[in-house]
Amino acid sequence: MFNAIVIDKVEGNYHAALVTQEESALPEGDVTVAIDYSSINYKDALAITGRGPIVRKFPMVPGIDFAGTVIESVNPAYKAGDKVLLTGWGVGEKHWGGLAGKARVSAEWLAPLPQGSDARHVMAIGTAGFTAMLCVEAVLHHGVKPEDGPVLVTGASGGVGSCAALILAQLGYQVVASTGRPAEADWLRNEVGVSEVIDRAELSAPGKPLQKERWVAAVDTVGSHTLANVCASIQYGGIVAACGMAQGLDLPASVAPFILRNVALQGIDSVMVSTEKRPALWEKACKYLPMAKLAALTTEYPLTQAIDVAEALLAGKVRGRAVIKC
Repeated sequence: MFNAIVIDKVEGNYHAALVTQEESALPEGDVTVAIDYSSINYKDALAITGRGPIVRKFPMVPGIDFAGTVIESVNPAYKAGDKVLLTGWGVGEKHWGGLAGKARVSAEWLAPLPQGSDARHVMAIGTAGFTAMLCVEAVLHHGVKPEDGPVLVTGASGGVGSCAALILAQLGYQVVASTGRPAEADWLRNEVGVSEVIDRAELSAPGKPLQKERWVAAVDTVGSHTLANVCASIQYGGIVAACGMAQGLDLPASVAPFILRNVALQGIDSVMVSTEKRPALWEKACKYLPMAKLAALTTEYPLTQAIDVAEALLAGKVRGRAVIKC
């Protein structure tokens, strides 16, 4: 027996609840994991509240990431006692996810915990931090150096944004944080390490297709008009790593920044990153997001509060990372 958040839809009634499950209810898979920690990401919040078409079949245990200990495996890649983590692969959408005491998944979706880390640390990073690491990697691979100029991070008070800003700041970049929460300005400066905080209203309304060059690179977690304005304000030859849609899926932009300023727009997906690439990315994420730095960005909640946390996250009342002890 184990506890789990279960989403169901019966006769059009969509609801999520904490319930007790038999182990026989677990879906197919070759590795069974006792989950220590999961987290609430934006996608999880949409799934739990039903405010986005995230869940593909019912009933569903949400939670797009988790970390724990293998208790049973029929795949030689893992054995009982191994410490593992999982992000992405459609878990929490198409396959039962991490907001539960146990999970049964495919071995190829798992990754070993990086040396020196533990389950709480990697879930303080979680999908948000893993995505942030991918965004920063895109900026680095584009050749952007700290001395080249400031880097913008939108949605900087959220999970992906705060992690991206923290990584960039530790790498020596001058980070400009865009946020709709002015009360978080001191937190962003003192705990995350950003150099400047701007109001998201500067970027969220329709703007000109080509604007003053302000930043050499950007990590955008918002989409829509914000992403369009960010692209229009990037310096010649710069890059925007786009990974979110908090404002919307649309992109009301023009080709002007791309063909007149040689701006690159790099889409970032963390769900289907290959199994082979993940261990190295997790090693980097743990290096640049040590628990000592993440402590100020992380709040821990019990599984019993996961549904309430999802509601609070969508209401803009959760900053940084929300870790769930399962």
